[in-house]
This record gives sequence, structure tokens and C-alpha cells, in this order.
Amino acid sequence: MRIVSALASILLLAGCSFKGVPDPALSARDAEFMALVPEAEFDPHFARYQVSDPTHEPPGTIVVETRERQLYLVQADGKAIRYGVSVGDEAYGWTGTARVDRKAEWPAWNPPAEMIKRWPHVHAMQGGPMSPLGARALYLSDHGKDTLYRIHGTNEPEKIGQAVSSGCIRMRNIDVVDLYNRVPVGATVIVR
Repeated sequence: MRIVSALASILLLAGCSFKGVPDPALSARDAEFMALVPEAEFDPHFARYQVSDPTHEPPGTIVVETRERQLYLVQADGKAIRYGVSVGDEAYGWTGTARVDRKAEWPAWNPPAEMIKRWPHVHAMQGGPMSPLGARALYLSDHGKDTLYRIHGTNEPEKIGQAVSSGCIRMRNIDVVDLYNRVPVGATVIVR
């Protein structure tokens, strides 16, 4: 009985810190394409939650904490929505400030020349469920110049929480749709 009581107390306290965020509405195309990318089991630590804002940045700012493998969208009420992400592996990670320059649904993937040089087997790909960019992409620029980095979905959801990309910030497709719906072009992105 004490164990049940202790567990109930822990769950109540956890409810004060974390609040689940409902999935966004999906178009028929989104639902069809996303069903073709198997959802992998992942650590619940990387699920989408509303939390107290740990970033101290202005509302509307996206903050990526690379060591935590978390992305925060700062809200106006002292809260943030936290999403689990994959980040650049040690050789390709980056930090800095950028802006969302444009947004795209099911974008085509055009790997940069440096990536093709490292991995000759990669090639451009039309947007869709097998594209490495997944359901959505937020294209990042620095003073109007494309950084070549993106916040995007993935066709490898099992890698969320790892440092495996070539510098881009990867999210589960359902999470990147949620972020895409909340963030305007021009939003500030800080990668720490």
C-alpha cells in the first residue's frame, strides 16, 4: 500500500513539472505518409511535453540544448514545449544563432556537396516518407545566408536522442509537424 501511495505522489509531482501536449491534426497526406515510416520505441524522456521554461529566452524562440538532446519552443506564459531531438555528431555539430528563413512540407532532400563527398552513396530525393527530411523542414539562415542546417523530421525515428546527424536537428515526424504549426518564418533559433 505504501508503494502505491508513493507512486501516486510521484505521479502527482511529475504532473506539476510536465504536461503532455496533444498531437497536431494531420492532413490525409500526412497520415498516409507517416504511416509508412514505422514509429520506433523511444525513451519517454524524449516525448513532447510542456515544461517550465528553462531557457530564459523570449517567447517564440527555439532553443536547442545539444547535450540534453532537447529542443524548447519558448511560450509566453513562462512555459516551453520540449521535444526530443537528434543532433549533429561530434564532428558535425554546430552552435550559434539563426533564423527560420523558410518552411516546407514533405521537402525534397538535396544533400550538400560536402556530404556527398563524405558519403558518395547519398543522392537527392523527392519529398515523401522515405526522405531523410521527413514531414517538415525549417530552413535556417544567418543574416540572410543559408546555414545549410535544418530542423526537420526523420525517416529514422529510432535515433531520436542520439548525436548522429551531419549537424541538422532531427525530430520525430509528429513533433516536427507540431513545431512547424507553431513557429513563423523569422523565428529565432539558438543552438547551444
